[in-house]
Amino acid sequence: MFSLFKREAVIASGLLLICLNVFAHDDHDVGLELNSDGLKPVRADSHAPIGVMADHMHGKGEWMLSYRYQYMDMKDNLIGETEVSPDYIVTNVANRFSPPATLRVVPIQMTMDMHMFGAMYAPTDWLTLMFMGMYMDKSMDHITYAGATGTTVRGTFNTKSSGLGDTKITGMFRLYKDSMHKVHLNAGISLPTGDTEEVDDVLAPTGATPTLRLPYAMQLGTGTYDFLPGVTYTGTYNQFNWGAQYSGVIHTGSHNGYTWGDKHELTSWISYLWRPWLSTSTRIAYKHESQIDGFDTLITAPVQTADPGNYGGDTVMWSFGFNLAGQSGAIRGHRLAFEAGIPIHQDLNGPQLETDLILTAGWQYAF
Repeated sequence: MFSLFKREAVIASGLLLICLNVFAHDDHDVGLELNSDGLKPVRADSHAPIGVMADHMHGKGEWMLSYRYQYMDMKDNLIGETEVSPDYIVTNVANRFSPPATLRVVPIQMTMDMHMFGAMYAPTDWLTLMFMGMYMDKSMDHITYAGATGTTVRGTFNTKSSGLGDTKITGMFRLYKDSMHKVHLNAGISLPTGDTEEVDDVLAPTGATPTLRLPYAMQLGTGTYDFLPGVTYTGTYNQFNWGAQYSGVIHTGSHNGYTWGDKHELTSWISYLWRPWLSTSTRIAYKHESQIDGFDTLITAPVQTADPGNYGGDTVMWSFGFNLAGQSGAIRGHRLAFEAGIPIHQDLNGPQLETDLILTAGWQYAF
């Protein structure tokens, strides 16, 4: 029943977005009245949902500072679209680095906390520059099975990694703007500032607890300079605001013998302005990610996350959220926003942990 509800909600959101594009054929401002300070109201919906990056541009000389917090929870394992148990994995899934013949360690949950600090500056009306740095905390719980075969559990353990992630520098170039529609090009680079050699203690099938280099999912960066292409469209009609964006991550070169798979994401959203200071939104995002190419010779444990083939796949997320915009006095120019996302479709190169929930909250201040 819940799956059916999610599917119907997605379809309804898509139909509403199509209708808006069909009928929004003439310029029509919302006609908001000046506030008590005699200033033009700040539309809460002039920024996309907080989970969308590089969605808007600024006027010449304008700055914006931002902070985003994102929490991601991953639990249970998929092979393709099928959920599989830890017992199934250790008795049926081959170990790429045999012996042993099958995997003997299975991740059962992963959480990630990301703190993203951003700054935007517009040297001209047609160009806005963006800087984004991040700090990450990752945690993964595992089950270890005893010996080379069977389903006898040896025990459980947890690995952690934390530190700076990769740094992103992006330029947004205005392609088109009128009173209703805006289009800009995104072009950026990701700098390899995140560590790719994080280690921690693990529980081996023999009962030993060696310190090993953690698998790719637990590292903090890609180790490569990555190209970040994209294009963004937004539209406004009365109390409605909508948009669509393509964003990609194209990895160049290799590091420690491997290269992360490229990512391509399409997202579309629609929001409604209840008051100048409040808007709510719904959003659909599709992401395709390729497998990792090559491998790190120091990541060879009998666990699925050590196999580069167990990365990537196709995911569709449905999100909903709200934006708040300060209108006067000390809070004018400040924004608060929140978005929650849940998966409605996952087809993963597995076995691989599936995403259960993504929460994003943020603050933005333009001046």
